[in-house]
Amino acid sequence: MTPARTPPQMLTLVALSGLAALSMNVFLPSLPSMALDFGVDYALMQISVSGYIAASAILQLLAGPLSDRFGRRPVMLGGIAIFILATIGTLLATTAAVFLTFRMLQAVITVGMLIPRAAIRDMYSGDRAASMIGYVTMGMAVVPMIAPMIGGVLDETVGWRANFALMGLLGLGVFVWAWRDMGETVSEGGVPMRQQIANYPLVLRSIRFWGYCLTATLTSGTFFAYLGGAPFVGQRVFGLSSAEVGYYFAAPSIGYLLGNFLTARFSSRVGLIRLILVGALICFVVLASALAADLAGARQPLLFFGAIAFMGLGNGLVLPSANAGMMSVRPELAGTASGLGGAMAIAGGAALSALAGSLLKEGAGAAPLLAIMTASAFGAILSVLWVIRRQKVLDRPD
Repeated sequence: MTPARTPPQMLTLVALSGLAALSMNVFLPSLPSMALDFGVDYALMQISVSGYIAASAILQLLAGPLSDRFGRRPVMLGGIAIFILATIGTLLATTAAVFLTFRMLQAVITVGMLIPRAAIRDMYSGDRAASMIGYVTMGMAVVPMIAPMIGGVLDETVGWRANFALMGLLGLGVFVWAWRDMGETVSEGGVPMRQQIANYPLVLRSIRFWGYCLTATLTSGTFFAYLGGAPFVGQRVFGLSSAEVGYYFAAPSIGYLLGNFLTARFSSRVGLIRLILVGALICFVVLASALAADLAGARQPLLFFGAIAFMGLGNGLVLPSANAGMMSVRPELAGTASGLGGAMAIAGGAALSALAGSLLKEGAGAAPLLAIMTASAFGAILSVLWVIRRQKVLDRPD
């Protein structure tokens, strides 16, 4: 058996997911200095986050069906190759417009989020798939935990371009690694596009699928809104340096790491729906408490980022289970389901990230950001309760 046909090791899937996570957040502490370097407003430079997320959503819609048809391996390798070229473009950019163009192209690495989930669903099913996704995302969570720290230090010592040089070097290393180990998990040549289109209604009519998607979208929305607003809050509200913002950015990743670990250990025993509900409740309670504290005048970085850490814990319980659930509706279309669900989550995240960036003003504190995140967490609770209620009425899985 050749390496191209050997199922990938879990460590390979962690590396692929980690590269995608790194691309999203390693440079975040540099956003204010990047805006100064290009001579543009912070709101324009923040498009490198919100626009990137929006581009990722569109690409997930395309990459999911392509991976079901042509296989996980070629889509993954092609995505990394384009990402490396786009990263070179960001390093050579001399204007904000050119930089943002190549930054949008970098979004192709979103396949590193989609493909590992689909590959796991190819190899495992049900609660076992949720457990394995939990282990992969647990390892992946280490990257966003340390990447902003590294990015903040690189920004202060070398400059913001060092962050993109790091992306390019790591992308090249992961490409070689995936080439050697990323075996194909789609059997029998994949599902033809005509058959995929014929099966779409079966997915789209599923209450369970939409319930999982909405829950994942609104839960992810809390994190994406945080990405869009935390650099401003850290530096303008709390007066932190780029390096300090990078250190505090580890907060959600620490919580997410723990949530993933609990999901991996207990999903088979507790069940997907219960884990999702508990995680959604944790997110809402801690964010609502942080919002109340901010409105009361208690504006401390430890309080804000401490709440974000517990939000990460809730996300770590919700997302692996929700992703496994949405792919269980039609297992042969795991890539398509993962892509559609991921696109919804990322598109919602892009909107919330942009909204957070636009509402944060001098003197407002962190309240606008926390209000957006709290509302998103409450919506996630309503979504999962809707699924539970509908399943009780039908008394059967749809």
